[in-house]
Amino acid sequence: MSDENAKCSIASRPISDFRLSIITLLGVSAFLGITPFAVMRYLQGNLLAGLVDTTILLGICSALVYAWVTGDTRRSGVVVASVACGGAVVVGIVVGEPGLFWLYPCLVTTFFLVNPRIAVALNIASVIALMVHGGAFRSDVQMWSFASTAFVVSACAYVFAHRNHDQRERLEHLATIDPLTGIKNRRSMDQELDLAAANAQRTGLPYALVMLDIDHFKKINDEHGHGVGDGVLTDLLALLKQNTRKSDQLFRYGGEEFVLLLPGVDGIGLKAVMNNLQQVLRKYMKHPGGSVTASFGVALLEHGESVDSWLARADAALYEAKEAGRDRVVFADAQRTPELAAETA
Repeated sequence: MSDENAKCSIASRPISDFRLSIITLLGVSAFLGITPFAVMRYLQGNLLAGLVDTTILLGICSALVYAWVTGDTRRSGVVVASVACGGAVVVGIVVGEPGLFWLYPCLVTTFFLVNPRIAVALNIASVIALMVHGGAFRSDVQMWSFASTAFVVSACAYVFAHRNHDQRERLEHLATIDPLTGIKNRRSMDQELDLAAANAQRTGLPYALVMLDIDHFKKINDEHGHGVGDGVLTDLLALLKQNTRKSDQLFRYGGEEFVLLLPGVDGIGLKAVMNNLQQVLRKYMKHPGGSVTASFGVALLEHGESVDSWLARADAALYEAKEAGRDRVVFADAQRTPELAAETA
């Protein structure tokens, strides 16, 4: 992956990772909101309250840095939620009644940082801890009023977070899945290819990229209608899924073009896979006008190669296959890899 792509990926992470955006927002808010109070308390000589504020701030900021460096927002979310709730309880105990207000934003954000069970447990534990200590309340009426409002805030936050989660899943599905075929679209493909390139760089695992195009698909649509064309697409996908591994990934690149990502295959094994796919399509792909064939362009990921270059080589191989008469497999690596040199026609 190029440095420019890496920078863009880092910059877009809060947009694509909702939990990371919440952790980041809470970290920035904690720094801006808690720092002035910590400084003020140190200046007033209230060292205990100042140390509490500093500890909360360091805990949240450390979890924020960990989330950005590792991408592990699950553990970071648990740490941030625990530190925020625990810190709010301690502030309420140390400062008294004014410190109670710090717990309310914590009761809300827990549902966006951790799963609902942990969030409910943290919220209940925080409220009970303050009630058991009792020092922050002037009367029992105030204490039970606080408990009631905390329950209402938590319930509303749970409902909103649950709805938000469902909506985000629905939007993500719409953004990454092709509506006609039900497979991943080009946007998903870009993400998966970036991950594959990074994994290959780290582990040395070979990856093959296959671009395939249904031959004379426009003619099928023109002569038999788009309903028949859609049926050909779904039949093709069914055959590909039946004859590939669970670890292989299939994407719709556009129109009648598809992309297969094959991890862990190269050389003779890759050639055998392609021969099998070609023979299966030749045997079983049919439409009212006769048989249906496809052209294939195949490229192995080279060490240190960018995703754009990898795709371009596979696309060039596909173009060569179609120019050579269609219904054939062309390997972009044939000149460099002797075992792929024999053309599959």
